[in-house]
Amino acid sequence: MSTTQVDTVIVGAGISGLATAAALGKKASLVVLERDAEPGGYCKTVKQGGFVWDYSGHFFHFKHADIEAWLRQRMPGQEIRTIAKRSFIRFAGRLIDFPFQKNIHQLPQQDFIDCLHDLYFAKPDASDASFKGMLYGRFGRGICERFLIPYNEKLYATDLSKLDKDAMGRFFPHADVADIIRNMKQPDNATYNATFTYPRGGAYEYVKALLAEVEPAALRLSEPLTALDLEARTATTPKGTYRFRRLVSSAPFPKLLEVCGAPAPGLSWNQVQIYNLGFDAKGPGGVHWIYYPERSLPFYRVGFYDNMFDTERMSLYVEVGLTREGEGRVSLEQVLDALKRDGIVTTQKLVAHHTTIMNPAYVHITAESNALVKAKRAELAKHGVHSIGRYGGWTYCSIEDNIVEARALVASLG
Repeated sequence: MSTTQVDTVIVGAGISGLATAAALGKKASLVVLERDAEPGGYCKTVKQGGFVWDYSGHFFHFKHADIEAWLRQRMPGQEIRTIAKRSFIRFAGRLIDFPFQKNIHQLPQQDFIDCLHDLYFAKPDASDASFKGMLYGRFGRGICERFLIPYNEKLYATDLSKLDKDAMGRFFPHADVADIIRNMKQPDNATYNATFTYPRGGAYEYVKALLAEVEPAALRLSEPLTALDLEARTATTPKGTYRFRRLVSSAPFPKLLEVCGAPAPGLSWNQVQIYNLGFDAKGPGGVHWIYYPERSLPFYRVGFYDNMFDTERMSLYVEVGLTREGEGRVSLEQVLDALKRDGIVTTQKLVAHHTTIMNPAYVHITAESNALVKAKRAELAKHGVHSIGRYGGWTYCSIEDNIVEARALVASLG
């Protein structure tokens, strides 16, 4: 096999990898290795039967106006809507405003009394540094056992006592007693994603915007990284070897360690099974997604693409949390049955569908994983290898965060 000399090898053509390549510029000496036949990572879009679906709900929540403007400039002619989020929780047959803990006054009376009582007497346990312990300590048994515990166990497909208290970081909607009481008379349900943007062509339009700043010849599709020699600074694929000065990887961190020949057991994650469903007629309006804590329903979230662009046919994404090993999968028939039991599907007929698996999906952040990842990333950096992004950093972050991190890394590299 041939050996090619480049300054930078980028592993993964998802948002993080492409943002790195774009920041380096078209004239940079680089290659982008991607195992799939098309770029985008999980930020891919499927178009079928007149429906536009992503691999899952990928919505951009911009905090940096310059990044949003940069992307929009590279999306000429694309209709992009900025949408004020309307999200709810299905509880006891009714829709409760999200976040649950700030809207307990909308619950049936006895549920409300129980939640308020337990909230008032909740006491944090300093000795319990788990996610589950944090929830009970902050919100009490009523709120936790009606929503926070069952919903997050469905999402993460694991025991929440195994996760670090800050497993969701800034994305968890914290609220204290005063916030909750105040919300009963002055509703303020704003969260980090109170508004989001979405292009009519799907999330892949943002990938195309990044690709506009990447030299096409640098993109090596269907070419996975199979081995990485840190001392020799060489990256091997089935098609050849690349000698590099630096390597930037957004591949899942366990996979990167594996190709280095130094696997690290103990890192855990879940999978998510996604059903994209298109129907012949409209369904519920005025809602963008609904959260489901009820354990008798297999999905933890259902989203409505049709309510983002006011289309005439119901278009859904349905998410089911699976274990790391993939346990818990459900059939299309089971999903449709649950949607009918919930009342989302009534007389509509399914006319198109698509399914995929995200693996990994949500990483299980623990004190041990944080320490391991920090140490290993520092060790890799000594050899010019930088692991970034949601999966490269083994963290919980937004799509915009990936772009910010990639740009910051390129700036630091000089």
